[in-house]
Amino acid sequence: MNQPTIQLSAVIITYNEEACIERCIRSVQAVADEIIVLDSFSTDRTEEICRSLGVRFEQHAFNGMIEQRNRSWNMASGKYVLSMDADEVLSPELTSSILTEKANGFQRDYYSMNRMSCIGDKWIRHGSWYPDKKLRLARKEAAYFGGINPHDKLILRNSSTPIHLKGDILHYAFTDFEEYRKQSEKYSSISAQALMIAGKRATILKCYLNSSVAFIKSYFLKRGILDGVIGWRIAVEIARQTKMKYMKLRKLRGS
Repeated sequence: MNQPTIQLSAVIITYNEEACIERCIRSVQAVADEIIVLDSFSTDRTEEICRSLGVRFEQHAFNGMIEQRNRSWNMASGKYVLSMDADEVLSPELTSSILTEKANGFQRDYYSMNRMSCIGDKWIRHGSWYPDKKLRLARKEAAYFGGINPHDKLILRNSSTPIHLKGDILHYAFTDFEEYRKQSEKYSSISAQALMIAGKRATILKCYLNSSVAFIKSYFLKRGILDGVIGWRIAVEIARQTKMKYMKLRKLRGS
């Protein structure tokens, strides 16, 4: 008997995601023929939850966001792959958009969509956070993950123009602002290390200039001002993380 064709695989990378992984899996069940979770040896109930939902559960030690995303991508059996984070879900409109493309046999190699994130119960609709355009759905053999850790991105193997789908990836990013600040601290360290490996350098002027530009871009040019007080706080934190990244790079280089 012939095995059913796997047209679309969904891949999710996890580490201690018991609070949100079920929500993510149930979201992609509506569109995917196969769901693969690649876990970094969680110590909570992530594995138990995943197995109870019937997904393919694999584990591999984490040695970088880009590396882990590529591992999960390469595990997929489908012709097309959708990459998700455990704290994300597909909006109803985006689900409908993907199903329409799937019914039509996915006529393009690449598909992009917007991501909308929240802090607590506040969805951010402006600034550097929205529209946070993501390329997350592609023909498996036509793309791979690259970028600079921790900011991965899908790299295209050809010049085909992506279709931008209607709807959003809904990103349950942070329970509160303190959690966001802690992630900023962590990500600035990872970014500094990646920049050092890439041979980059930073002057004191660059630290403060890039920080100021990051704030102006987020709050004014991208209209974070329209999100009120939280838009201001996000822009300030983006500027702080930018400065920390370059200051930590200077420290790593002994400047």
